Amino acid sequence: MRSANYFFYYAYVGLVIIAGFWGAFVNPYFDYHLLFNFDMHTLADFQRINIMSQYRFLRAIELGFGIFSILFVKNIFSEMKFNRLFIFIMSAGVLSRITSIMIDGSPSGLMYFFLGFEMVGLTVIYFYSRKLAAQHVIT
Repeated sequence: MRSANYFFYYAYVGLVIIAGFWGAFVNPYFDYHLLFNFDMHTLADFQRINIMSQYRFLRAIELGFGIFSILFVKNIFSEMKFNRLFIFIMSAGVLSRITSIMIDGSPSGLMYFFLGFEMVGLTVIYFYSRKLAAQHVIT
């Protein structure tokens, strides 16, 4: 389970860092085309600029979470408060995807892939890391 845990942890965190950096600072227009099949240039300037501002902000937050996860990896697997925070943030992402399916409808296959990968990763990381973090709790 250790190998699966670290595979999912670093794959997830790596993708969060890459997607966050790319979407915030490199080419969010490509994201819109690849992920949503949408050309942002078809929008009026006011709409495009505001959507891009919000998208870049959210991607930067994603980047920050990824960097946090790399810097505090030892803490995440040994201290309950860091572990709970990491698991909460990852769970919130999974739950938001599920909420979107229920409220907004069925997304593309790629979005289902992300959801599946995140759900399996969350489950593996949760059970592996909770056991480790619980061993370090001072009683």
